[in-house]
Order: sequence, then C-alpha cells, then structure tokens
Amino acid sequence: MSIPDYLRGLRVPFEVILHRPVPSAARLAGTVHVPGRWVAKSVLVRVGSEYVLAVLPATHKIDFDRLRRVLGVAYVELADVAELERVFFDCQPGAVPPLGRAYGVKTVMDAALVGAPEILFDGNQHHEGVRMRLTDYESVEAPQKAHFAEAITPKRVKPAKKRRKVG
Repeated sequence: MSIPDYLRGLRVPFEVILHRPVPSAARLAGTVHVPGRWVAKSVLVRVGSEYVLAVLPATHKIDFDRLRRVLGVAYVELADVAELERVFFDCQPGAVPPLGRAYGVKTVMDAALVGAPEILFDGNQHHEGVRMRLTDYESVEAPQKAHFAEAITPKRVKPAKKRRKVG
C-alpha cells in the first residue's frame, strides 16, 4: 500500500514532498527546512506479543519507563529489524510512517507534538516525505496522546585549546 494512496482513500488533505534520501527524522527536518519539533518519527516497540507505534518529534527520544507506565505494562522493548520489515512490509527498511492504524498497530503520540500546526513524516520510501495538518493526522489515526518522550539535549563541543607558540 502506498501511503499517499492510503491518505487519498481517506480523503484527507496532505502534500508529498520529494527529497534526497536521509537516514533520520532530524536530517529530514534539515533537508526540507522544517523545525525538527514538527517532524514526526515513528518507533515500533514490542509489548508482549503485540506491537505499538510510538510517534514523537524528531527532537525527542523515548523515555521507556514513561512509555511503559503510559501503556500500563511491565516491559517495553524496541522491535528488531525483522519485525519492522514484517509489520511495515511495503516500506523501505527504516522508513516507518506514523500510521499504525493502516498496519493494524496501536499508535501512541507524544504530547510534545500537540499544538504543531502540521507534521512531516516518512512515507513508504526514504525520499518521500508527507506533510499534513496535525489535526488531520489525529482524525485519521486517533492516536493515544501521552507524555513519554524527552527532548534530546545537544552534545556540547568543548572549545579547542589555544596552542602556544614555542620559540
């Protein structure tokens, strides 16, 4: 299934943005000049024998203890590559759209995305971004909303030491 075809079938407005392939949601934000907090990255997690799709801003990372509490379970772990490829069978490896409902997977969205006017996310391909209003995404996906992610703090670069001239 093509993500654009899926969204067209639901009669929801969206825009496909073609771009050079990028390895991460953060790079996607830079490539298409969109704030990272508006780029939704999707992470498939295993909860017992089921899967949950966690959707969060590119500027955040999952706090697994919080996610576990939100889901009311004792254990949550990342799905492995084989599981990703099985669930998202029609996507390029690593391209995970935040549309769990289309794949029979429950979706939980971090509250840090709430209030964004729009979101941008991977389609089925690494060169295909999809932009849509957050309200339209929420009406299509009906994700559970919760606080389970924390902002990624940039690593500080130590200033180079000044070298003294000898001689």
